[in-house]
Amino acid sequence: MKSSVELRQAFLDYFAEHGHSIVESSPLVPGNDPTLLFTNAGMVQFKDVFLGNEKRPYSRAATSQRCVRAGGKHNDLENVGYTARHHTFFEMLGNFSFGDYFKREAIGYAWEFLTRVLEIPTERLWVTVYTEDDEAAAIWLDEIGVDPARFSRCGEKDNFWSMGETGPCGPCSEIFYDHGPEVPGGPPGSPDEDGDRYVEIWNLVFMQYDRDADGRLTPLPHPSVDTGMGLERLAAVMQGVHSNYDIDLFQALIAAAAEATGCDDRRSKSLRVIADHIRSAAFLVVDGVTPGNEGRGYVQRRIIRRAIRHGYQLGQQQPFFHRLVAPLVAQMGAAYPELAAKQAHVERVLKTEEERFADTLDQGLRIFEDIVAGLEGTQIPGAAVFRLYDTYGFPSDLTADIARERGLSLDMAGFEREMQAQKERARAASHFGAGDRLQIDVEGETDFTGYDETLSQGTVVALYVDGDARDRLGAGETGLVVLDVTPFYAEAGGQAGDRGWLTSQTARFAVDDTQKQGDGVICHLGRVTDGELLVGDRVDARVDAERRHATAMHHSATHLLHAALRQVLGEHVQQRGSLVNADRLRFDFSHFEPVSRGQLREIERLVNHEIRENHTVETRIMDLEDAKASGAMALFGEKYADQVRVLRMGDFSTELCGGTHVRAVGDIGLFKITAEGGISSGVRRIEAVAGERALAWVEDEESRLNRIAELVKGGAADADDKVAQLVERARRLEKELDQLKAKLASAAGSDLIEQVAEVNGVKVLAARIDGADAKSLRETLDQLKGRIGSGIVLLASEDAGKVSLIAGVTKDLTDRFKAGDLVKSAAEQVSGRGGGRPDMAQAGGSDPTGIPAALKLVHQWVQDRI
Repeated sequence: MKSSVELRQAFLDYFAEHGHSIVESSPLVPGNDPTLLFTNAGMVQFKDVFLGNEKRPYSRAATSQRCVRAGGKHNDLENVGYTARHHTFFEMLGNFSFGDYFKREAIGYAWEFLTRVLEIPTERLWVTVYTEDDEAAAIWLDEIGVDPARFSRCGEKDNFWSMGETGPCGPCSEIFYDHGPEVPGGPPGSPDEDGDRYVEIWNLVFMQYDRDADGRLTPLPHPSVDTGMGLERLAAVMQGVHSNYDIDLFQALIAAAAEATGCDDRRSKSLRVIADHIRSAAFLVVDGVTPGNEGRGYVQRRIIRRAIRHGYQLGQQQPFFHRLVAPLVAQMGAAYPELAAKQAHVERVLKTEEERFADTLDQGLRIFEDIVAGLEGTQIPGAAVFRLYDTYGFPSDLTADIARERGLSLDMAGFEREMQAQKERARAASHFGAGDRLQIDVEGETDFTGYDETLSQGTVVALYVDGDARDRLGAGETGLVVLDVTPFYAEAGGQAGDRGWLTSQTARFAVDDTQKQGDGVICHLGRVTDGELLVGDRVDARVDAERRHATAMHHSATHLLHAALRQVLGEHVQQRGSLVNADRLRFDFSHFEPVSRGQLREIERLVNHEIRENHTVETRIMDLEDAKASGAMALFGEKYADQVRVLRMGDFSTELCGGTHVRAVGDIGLFKITAEGGISSGVRRIEAVAGERALAWVEDEESRLNRIAELVKGGAADADDKVAQLVERARRLEKELDQLKAKLASAAGSDLIEQVAEVNGVKVLAARIDGADAKSLRETLDQLKGRIGSGIVLLASEDAGKVSLIAGVTKDLTDRFKAGDLVKSAAEQVSGRGGGRPDMAQAGGSDPTGIPAALKLVHQWVQDRI
């Protein structure tokens, strides 16, 4: 038997011996393919190599690539835990040839590794090829000597691979392992091939064609090889088990999950789910994905919450999932050192998400039970599934998971209709900005001179009003001007567009905003304040230099802030959005918890230290790959050209950026954080000011402190102590007031007990206690219920025009009388509403004149229910 660790290493060692470069696993977030949610196969990091867009210093490679299939086209999430081989996370062993060797060598390597290195009996293997691939068939049958009885040809569905509708493609050859006649199922290509007896362990893809839009196949000049073999499936074969969950790696994680949840049944599907999900959840955090409500973050949240729900089902209602990171590091940390390096960070992220989901899970499960209790049939309506998702944070697959355990299904068509309706409501509520006015047709690009100057001469090449081309704009008209040359920076990368003026011999145009259409046409939006502007006019284009400089200070400060955040909080911090203008900066970033005051002070200190260092801001134009190799930080999700602008501030910050910046860092002057908070799950926001704005903010704060000092009759130095004394005194007085109210309520309760009446043997008390707050009413209600022993109570109070109602029913009567129903009826009399539990309910109202009627109805309400 070979362990998973040994098998991974044996594979890599074998191909290293055969001239392959061993390439590290790429992150789970693809860096070169925005069409993919996650890295889902070993070839993803080599996609540009196969397409001919990238050159590597090697022509053959081997990897052990971590993969996730839990969203988008490849989504195995709902099957995980219920089948033997579905996982959200798996490792794909692969060897690749980029125009080097082809079918003969690829087939020979695969067969030798399986039958000689791993010594798998040839009679346990089955081989398939594409129906029309006679070349591969001849290699297998005539050269390798595979038994024809264990060989079959399959159609395009199973044995022809393509990168997309067009582009590189080619036939496949798959190798299956036969688990034996005791397992149901037939060989590949047979009617009962869907059984579990024959399991695919290795797929050899031969990329030899280029498919065009018409479906024609043209041979590639340099055919290539892409193979993939699941480590977990291979380990199952070598360890003599049929289920991947029985291999050593999973058994260790299942044992850890059993200990963390207190579950004794090691065959539990829930333990399998948890063991699988800790792998994907942990590695996604390592690669910068934090739980959120959109995109990858949402998939991450679904995975974590599904694991937590299964722990809940096993009886573990306390945070446990994060405790499995250490066992995972023990199993996989040596192969993936980045996991071990970020263990503490991964644990914090998972624990935070567990704590956040605890209340949601409990409430959502109660709502689910209510839905099931009122269900007619076995299908949960789509509207109910959507309500669980939209209101309680229950992803539909989590609801499906719970429903499946009850033998129920979901109305997914109805759910999708509700989702679509929500999207349409969101679109209807959205507002469109300047970009919707840029419906223009201008050829060529604008020559941007704004990096070096704020005044340039240019020619008007186009004028537009509401999307219609004009040859002139008159005084008072609002429109859009396109120049051949301009120093105006168009809004991009979070930096606001420039403002300023365009001046010709006969007109003056005030630029209120600058936007870009496409990749190169810069549009000046504004109005003619004097004269008439014509197409062909020469103009002086003058940027508001003071505003530009203030914006540049904030933009440069944003780069320093980003670097400081990564130093203080960790390298998991990634930009999620930004806004910089003349007045302030706003920076959104990935982080899983609030930034403490101490951390904010350290971040601010680091930025101001760099400002005092006064490094020159260096800019260079470089090839994208050279820029990344030099350490320049690229923002995930941004599209960059082959040539990029690299901005460097000493050794502290190096980023790709096309914005305008200060000449030297010291020009920023002063940096001050003004606010920090969360804007969505896993995303925080910092707002800050720089330069003159920062100085003005400090002056305002100083004035505010002086005013506070005057109010507390102290100085600025001891104002905080004076305020603390006042707060403490207020708390003490509030406590004394509560005690006095409690005494009054107790006294009132003693007096009220004499007003108890009986309605057909049921004790009823309806009374008014003006001036009592909600807490006093609850305490009085509890006292009265205790003294009555068995009965119904309604209390009303009026304070400053507001009405408070509270109803109570003793436990022995709640099967006949519900406090919530009583308080709702009473609330109607005071123009209010409320509700609560069967034994206690509260309501508020705005009409004190209705209190007598509310109290009067109690006796009749009880009479009607006897």
